[in-house]
Amino acid sequence: MSNTSKRTIWITGASSGLGRSLALALAGKGNRVIASARNQAELDKLAELDANIVALACDITDETALEAAGERILEIAPHLDQVILNAGNCEYLDFPEPDWAAIRRVMEINFFGTVNCVKMALPLLRRSTGGRPHIVAVASQVTAAPFPRAEAYGASKAAMQYFFDSLRLDLAAEGIDITTVNPGFVDTPLTRKNDFPMPFLMDVDQAAARIVKNIESRPLSYSFPLRLSAMLALSKLLPGVWQKMVAPKPDHSNTESKRGAGK
Repeated sequence: MSNTSKRTIWITGASSGLGRSLALALAGKGNRVIASARNQAELDKLAELDANIVALACDITDETALEAAGERILEIAPHLDQVILNAGNCEYLDFPEPDWAAIRRVMEINFFGTVNCVKMALPLLRRSTGGRPHIVAVASQVTAAPFPRAEAYGASKAAMQYFFDSLRLDLAAEGIDITTVNPGFVDTPLTRKNDFPMPFLMDVDQAAARIVKNIESRPLSYSFPLRLSAMLALSKLLPGVWQKMVAPKPDHSNTESKRGAGK
């Protein structure tokens, strides 16, 4: 099976945003797409848009639910050819009194949930008879530079990147390819919650089209847009300058009252 042949593809985080656009783009090419997320109603609406899309609701943080999802996939298709692990969430830490539990919540979905998906999907990928199976992990360009308040999200995506870079080595002998995709800012319901400027913000359908096109060749990684990659490179070349650019400025408005409270 060539990279452009029709495949059975499982996509997580498909009820909205980038995952939804990826599902529609790949189904539009004739692939059978199994679309997963927690929101059954939104998945049903998605499936109504293309007969090649099958809705399969599941919570990737629930291993038991994922096992049941794997059994359901076997009823839909005898194997998987490609998985796109896109499900994720973002919470920010607000100092000086952050919600430290946010780190665990974000890691549970973005990292551990993704690992759960790999555990479930590998046996189904190994059953593929049409060529080299393919795992696509959607990480983020945020790992290229430190950002304020992004400790939870950035750490979860960095953990994903290392996990898949290492997993690629262990699965190479089995003929399973792994691509890590690192998008920049994409206009989705998740990013619309951001309260800061997002340089080079991309339309979600355009971002999905770029991913679909570029993962065809199965690169080890794919980061976009390049303009953002170049900007983030500044953090490595001139870390002090980067910190001055992005770090929150000190608030001296209540210095005296703060000192008084500490006496």
